[in-house]
Amino acid sequence: MSEQSPKAPVDILLVEDNPGDVRLVVEAFREGGAAVRLTTARDGEEALAVLRRQGAHAAAPRPALILLDLNLPRMGGRELLAEIKADPALRPMPVVVLTSSRQDQDVLACYDLGANCYITKPADLDQFIEVVRSIVNFWLTVARLPSGE
Repeated sequence: MSEQSPKAPVDILLVEDNPGDVRLVVEAFREGGAAVRLTTARDGEEALAVLRRQGAHAAAPRPALILLDLNLPRMGGRELLAEIKADPALRPMPVVVLTSSRQDQDVLACYDLGANCYITKPADLDQFIEVVRSIVNFWLTVARLPSGE
């Protein structure tokens, strides 16, 4: 029988401007026991600075997964997604769109831009936490993520 070492935390970038939703995601990670280091960005411009390690974010960890809201100030989620998928250094990072939009055109636009998954945020607190747990289970347990730098 071999001894397994504890799993290293996975770096995740959460791009979300709603503090309540940020708290729910943090709580869902905590309750799910996920080994996660979460970095948050409030808009697309800040997220790009984190991803490109610019300015105050020069020491930011390279995320293995991005959780992206669509409705953001300054640079919206669609624009950020397009920037990520147009940049060869960022393109391999999986992007899970986690948004309140149920619009078919948003779903199609995100997949056209290269989103790896599109999930509509449930309004119910317990369902929201369950959705985040499902994301954690799939992306951190089942799927193999690209290695960070």
